[in-house]
Amino acid sequence: MSSQAHLGDVLVLGLGRTGESAARYLAALGPGRVSSVTLYGGVSAQAGERTEALEGAGVRVVCGTEEVSGSFDLAVASPGIPMDSAFFRAARDCSREVVSEPELAWRESPERWIAVTGTNGKTTTTSLATHLLREGGLAARSVGNIGTPPTVAVPDRTEGDWLVAELSSFQLAETSLFHPRVAVLLNVTPDHLEWHHTMEAYAAAKERAFANLGAGDLAVVSVDDDWCRAVAGRCEARGVRTCRLSVCSEPDAPCAAFLREGTLVVRLDGVEHELLPADELKIFGLHNAENALAAAAVALEAGVTRDDVRAGLRSFSPIEHRIEPAGTVAGVRYVNDSKATNTDSVEKALTAFDAGTIVVMLGGHDKMTDLASLAGAVCERCRVAVCFGEAGERIAGALEAARAERGSGLEVLRAPHLREAFSAARAAARPGDTVLLSPACSSFDEFSNMAERGRLFKRLVSELADEGALS
Repeated sequence: MSSQAHLGDVLVLGLGRTGESAARYLAALGPGRVSSVTLYGGVSAQAGERTEALEGAGVRVVCGTEEVSGSFDLAVASPGIPMDSAFFRAARDCSREVVSEPELAWRESPERWIAVTGTNGKTTTTSLATHLLREGGLAARSVGNIGTPPTVAVPDRTEGDWLVAELSSFQLAETSLFHPRVAVLLNVTPDHLEWHHTMEAYAAAKERAFANLGAGDLAVVSVDDDWCRAVAGRCEARGVRTCRLSVCSEPDAPCAAFLREGTLVVRLDGVEHELLPADELKIFGLHNAENALAAAAVALEAGVTRDDVRAGLRSFSPIEHRIEPAGTVAGVRYVNDSKATNTDSVEKALTAFDAGTIVVMLGGHDKMTDLASLAGAVCERCRVAVCFGEAGERIAGALEAARAERGSGLEVLRAPHLREAFSAARAAARPGDTVLLSPACSSFDEFSNMAERGRLFKRLVSELADEGALS
């Protein structure tokens, strides 16, 4: 299914999973498609078994420097390397064109792509859309920010396969020709501003998912926040079929996805599909109803029947680290939401549980985001907050200020690391409470990634259960 265009001399930037996957894919194309593949790992990259394996596959690997030299027809940049960094600029100066890895994969195999983006909810929506497509008998695979680089999936694609791509703002920023059949935008709230610098630049990167959509495609766009509502309007002005997504109202549009008296409804080209009550979903919270509506719209557009969509919605279970039940011990429910690495995600998670019964664990690497809205939500919905890690003191201070202003009864506790925070949360919890790890921070002060953090939380729950009975 691959394109046969000759790519010439190709540069790959970054020695993470994305860079390695792109380099291996390119090298495997052979001299008929690629003249050479050079990978610059960056200043912190070191030679080792991985670089030796890449060199054995035909990739020239350069480590320990960000001073790129040479002349390249194409550069493939890994996500997370800022476009204004010296490393990126050096690559751009040496290359005729710079693209992201998903852009490369799409150019190689452009049929049947679905793009899912937004500040929060991407992984759940991507996983659920893939699940619904499969429920309808279609071959589908989740790729992108969810863990599998698209270039890994391209070589094995067969006619009729769908790729459901979770795409970050980093991955979308360096796209130009990327043209999915369906694109989804769930929400835009402040995040990654250290990379994009402004909300305008961050939102513009998200909007690139829709840049090449035409009249035969479908844009699924939330209209519950101002940034997304503007994107929906611009898509409609270009003549793109736009499914207005909302959990707050019923959009008056020929294509819409919404809640009607608690039931999920998708309308496509004026035809309504009443699906199921939101409380029949195994994923909790209003935000997950929104994710389910978006995934259902995607599946229906791809040709899955209403009955198969209903069955798939009922059978889908929470994904790891996203409001994932971790067990109940001594009447206290434990929930792993380690994937909640920004404040908006935590605020949404809190709505999934009864107010006044939540013991929330907040903290980790401090992204220096504004905490006012989070502090208000925690004061309103939580009984106890345990603040830990690098950001713990700043979060605790914000909560205490909000508590004083609102006259809230919130109890604020402090702990140095996650283990101690878990012990404090356990001690504070009462039967009927939920201990919720929903950190609002990245994990890099203590862990290599959010999954490692979430798995430690689950292990601590398991150890606690071993002391008694896991109900």
